[in-house]
Amino acid sequence: MITLSSIDYDVIGAFFVVILLVGLAMARVASKNLESYFLGGRNLPWYLLGICGMSTWFDLTGTMIITSFLYMLGPRGLYIEFRGGAVLVLAFMLAYTGKWHRRSGCMTPAEWTTYRFGTGFSGELLRFVSAMVGIITTIGLLAYLVRGATLFMGMIFPVDPVLLTVVILCFSAIYTVLAGFYGVVLTDLVQGTIMIVGCIVVSLIAWNQVPSAEALAATAQHVTQNANWVSSIPSWHTTMPAGYEAYQSLLMVAFFYLVRNLLGGMGTGAESRFFAARNSREASMQCMMQAMTVMFRWPLMISFAILGIYMVDRLLPDQNTTQAAAAIVRTAQPNLSESNWHGYTSHLVHHPETAPPGVVDQLKQALGPDWQSKLLLVGSHGTVNPEVVLPAVLLHSLKPGIRGLLVVSLLAAMMGVLTSNVNSASALFVRDIYQNFLRPKAGNGELIFQAYLSSIMIIALSFWVGLAASSINNLWAWFIMGLTAGALGPGILRLYWWRTNAVGMATGLLAGGLAAILQRTFDPTMTELMQFGLMSGISALGTIVGSLVTAPTPPEVLRHFYRTTRPFGWWGIFPHELAATTRAALRIEHRNDILATMSALVWQVCLFLIPMQVLTHNWEGVAFTLPIFLLGCVALYFFWWRNLPPADEIENVPSTSLSPDPVLDRETVEV
Repeated sequence: MITLSSIDYDVIGAFFVVILLVGLAMARVASKNLESYFLGGRNLPWYLLGICGMSTWFDLTGTMIITSFLYMLGPRGLYIEFRGGAVLVLAFMLAYTGKWHRRSGCMTPAEWTTYRFGTGFSGELLRFVSAMVGIITTIGLLAYLVRGATLFMGMIFPVDPVLLTVVILCFSAIYTVLAGFYGVVLTDLVQGTIMIVGCIVVSLIAWNQVPSAEALAATAQHVTQNANWVSSIPSWHTTMPAGYEAYQSLLMVAFFYLVRNLLGGMGTGAESRFFAARNSREASMQCMMQAMTVMFRWPLMISFAILGIYMVDRLLPDQNTTQAAAAIVRTAQPNLSESNWHGYTSHLVHHPETAPPGVVDQLKQALGPDWQSKLLLVGSHGTVNPEVVLPAVLLHSLKPGIRGLLVVSLLAAMMGVLTSNVNSASALFVRDIYQNFLRPKAGNGELIFQAYLSSIMIIALSFWVGLAASSINNLWAWFIMGLTAGALGPGILRLYWWRTNAVGMATGLLAGGLAAILQRTFDPTMTELMQFGLMSGISALGTIVGSLVTAPTPPEVLRHFYRTTRPFGWWGIFPHELAATTRAALRIEHRNDILATMSALVWQVCLFLIPMQVLTHNWEGVAFTLPIFLLGCVALYFFWWRNLPPADEIENVPSTSLSPDPVLDRETVEV
């Protein structure tokens, strides 16, 4: 059985030492005060925040699940990941939602609710509910990360994958807890650099493996039974293996996910890196850096998919043997659940002496003398488990040293997501629950200690939830289509409808979140379409009804919010209070923002698709996609770059400074 070499372990060990030293070096700076701990003192440059955003989206578990769809579908797997992995919401952050949130001057999303709705009882209640929902959502996201990490560890390392995942989480917790947002950003810079180098290396390896698009398509059809593997055009129907039948209607699935992300993107922007930006100009610019760097993820994943196609063709030329191997395991362990399948087979591979009598001999007969390497590829449905293709390629298709570099890249991706999300969730607890409700007079030392403690608790809860999932795709589908959809209604309405108030938003969040948790508990097999429709509908209805049956937000609060944020949408009398020249300037800004969003969506899809077309040698696809990409670049220049806010834009003004309006008068001149 193939395992990591001493060179690989040396590379991995060096990585952990560097990351720990960076985290410890920033601990003293981060502990000055809460703004330093959670936002880096709002003094970090936009390109570092963009790299931080890239690391947040470049996670290990997501890379594994997207690679699995690219393995099954080729470049068309991109359309499945319109549900989240293609980060289409980034277009909205780049165009306007990032700068809208930065203009608030807030530290956390829950604190932003006070800026939007005021400080009365309903506003404080909403702040508490928002903080709790944010923490629960983070736990759900990290649970998905944990589930993927156990699959990865079980393939790569000859120890208990659960135990090793615990060790990695604890290590990440140490430098996250000590170094705060400074540590998150600087370690993300180190990790992001390693990731990009890893992407380039594995892409070159995959490029040299492909003789031609036609040869790759033939091998892929033999392995996956998919006749259009190299194509980039979504079809009405496509072949999918057992367990993935829900994605057979590819075009309809892609359209559904696209709609979900267009709606979701409209409510984005309440993230630490936007609150931490120096100004609203840099809040937008960091998104461009994030898009350009997260692009490297797609050639990495299609490269793993290509190498996976050739690996499976080499190891399992007759895939009927996987069904026989699965039957042997089922006979030996008839009560083995899908969620525990990989843990058991991994233990069996690494410790064959613990197998029931005769099982190893049967597996050797079914799979051959190298049964251990092959068994790790077998899923609970009796087919090749696409979710483990990535770690299997690391072991079987890469040389020592390079293998260690790629393992480090993927571990860095996992830790990048962990650190940034734990930091954000800890900020919600400390700033919006502990300091705001429990201990308003708490000193800096006490608050920093609570940040340490809450970070540890969030990681522990995420680990517990993640172990119960049957697959990473199952958990990701619920997180995107259920849990986050339960916050979709209030997330959108708060930015575009003046009548949305604190009670309405709290009602929508509670109703949508509770519905998602109940669905996961009592009907976990509900389809993704039903989950999304039900949770988003409940959250939107709860927000509208709750807002209409209670008093509106005080007009002075709304007026201050409108004049500092400058959103478009339905804002009642407030736009008409402005001078005609100011309204005209805002109309121009809003028009450019909308056109920039549309341009960025097209540009971003092409940016991700072109490298995959190149690596599959699909030159006809490149000839079609490249001109569209270039048109998107031109559109972004005119609608976005030329209209970025000035670097010295006033980010917020006191609520008493409502007339005359210095912010909007300045904008009139600039536009």
